[in-house]
Amino acid sequence: AYLRFYRTVYRWVGAVIFTGGLFLLPFLSNLVHGTIPADINLHILYLIHLVNTSLSYFLFAYRGSVLNAYHRNDILTNIHTATSIAQYLSVFLVLFITRSYYCYIAVTVLFTVINNLLTVYEARRLFPNIEPRGDLAVVKRRQVVSDVKSIFMHKVGGVISNSVDNIVISAFLGLVAVAAYGNYYYVVTSVTGLIWAIYNSMTGGFGNKVHTDTKDDNFKLFMKANRLTLIIIIGCSAVMLALYQPFIRIWTGNNPTLVRHALTPFLMVVYFFVNQSRQPLLTFKAAASIWREDRWKPIVAGAANLAMNISFVLFLPDEYKLDGVVLSTILSYIIIQMPWEAHVVFTVFFNKKQGFCYWLSQLRFAVAAIVICGSTFGVVRLIPLDGPVGLLVDAAVATVASAGLVFCLFHRDVVEVLGCLRPQARRASIGK
Repeated sequence: AYLRFYRTVYRWVGAVIFTGGLFLLPFLSNLVHGTIPADINLHILYLIHLVNTSLSYFLFAYRGSVLNAYHRNDILTNIHTATSIAQYLSVFLVLFITRSYYCYIAVTVLFTVINNLLTVYEARRLFPNIEPRGDLAVVKRRQVVSDVKSIFMHKVGGVISNSVDNIVISAFLGLVAVAAYGNYYYVVTSVTGLIWAIYNSMTGGFGNKVHTDTKDDNFKLFMKANRLTLIIIIGCSAVMLALYQPFIRIWTGNNPTLVRHALTPFLMVVYFFVNQSRQPLLTFKAAASIWREDRWKPIVAGAANLAMNISFVLFLPDEYKLDGVVLSTILSYIIIQMPWEAHVVFTVFFNKKQGFCYWLSQLRFAVAAIVICGSTFGVVRLIPLDGPVGLLVDAAVATVASAGLVFCLFHRDVVEVLGCLRPQARRASIGK
């Protein structure tokens, strides 16, 4: 019955997204500053992207909830990985043969369909007895609708926060600035994609513990997961800061219009660290179904981000306007989103004393991040090599330096977190 109701909800959400996207269609030309390539129709491209975004909601995406409920996120991850590899190979061949951006986008839509169909196939194969039948009780239906409304507000606010940067850059600075920003942002999204596997694996386990363990036990589990995640984030941040600018120079052919000054990669690393350091708390918040209490947070943060974006673009010097856009997002996280999220979790589920311990731990890791990132950056800058060979050497040195510093500062945390897995491994062994 839940599955049947989810199907209805997904279709309504998809319809709202598609309809809302159509309302924006007449205003597209106002969101692009400067010229558009003559062989590109902006409206057609936008419609293709809109179809791709809303299509999943109509193509059995609700079936993925069955796999989530049974902790089979590995199936979803495997499907996504396989289709992503196939998609990237396909678009490479399509671009190489046709040189057409329209064909590139069409292939992307095709693989969205394939990804959804594979998810449906696996859900039906593994759980053939779970079909969308029956009716939910009115009370349960209202609870789902209430949660969906709150989640929808979170998603809308998240889109505003994440997408408003590109919109402001395009509207005020032009497509060249969008391309420069996109190159730097792509590095962040690539590294983030690797870390998201950790968050996805946490959600199901947290959800079980919320309903089976005490709040004190949940807090201990959350803090262990948070420490382990932050250790990984600090290591990634240190390597990113050391390699960012050399990589961008090689990737863009040292194009002066695409390579920014040193402040840009620094801010992108800060953005990465700040955003990722809040994800363990958000993961636990989602597992505990805490949605309604801070449903206005993403809207407020998105509006603040937009206001700061426009202010920085209007008043900062030309060479720092793009950096102002990144800085506004960082400030919206630090000033609005992170305090609001923590306040909700540590009043609705945990307590204020545990909240103090959490913030103390976050401060400790932030200071450590500054030390490790600065030291790794300084060591790598001593290497006099350039080009691809220099980048490889820098990567090796940065990895060793950051890993060594992380282990020196956090070896107790690593041992504690990994040690908690040993009893489970022994019990599993005895069970077998």
